[in-house]
Amino acid sequence: VQLQASGGGLVQPGGSLRLSCDISGFTWYTVGWFRQAPGKEREAVSSIRRGDSSTKYLESVRGRFTISRDKAKNTVYLQMNSLQPEDTAVYYCAATTRGLIKSSMIEMQHYDYWGQGTLVTVSS
Repeated sequence: VQLQASGGGLVQPGGSLRLSCDISGFTWYTVGWFRQAPGKEREAVSSIRRGDSSTKYLESVRGRFTISRDKAKNTVYLQMNSLQPEDTAVYYCAATTRGLIKSSMIEMQHYDYWGQGTLVTVSS
C-alpha cells in the first residue's frame, strides 16, 4: 500500500502548482487532499470519489483549486492556481477503502491510508 504525494515547492503569490498523489497496492474509493499549516489543525482541501468523480472543495479554495484523476496512472492531482500566502502548508493525500456519501468526503476520520506530505510555500 502506497500513497506518494509530490509536486510541492516554493511559489510566488498568484502562482500555480500541481500536486500529484500516486497510489498503488489497493483499490481506493475516495481520495482527499488535506493540508496543515504551522500551528494549525489539519483541514480538508478537496476530495474526489472514484465511482462518479464527485468532488468537494474547501470554500476558500473553490474556483482556484481543481482535483482530478488519471485512471490509467492511478494518480490524483490537485491543480492549485492563484496561490496565496495562506495556502502555505504541508499537503497530504489520503484514501479510503470504501465508498463514502458526499457529505463525508471531507471528514478525515474516514480515510484509511495517508501519504507522507509535500510542502507548499507561497511567498514573495
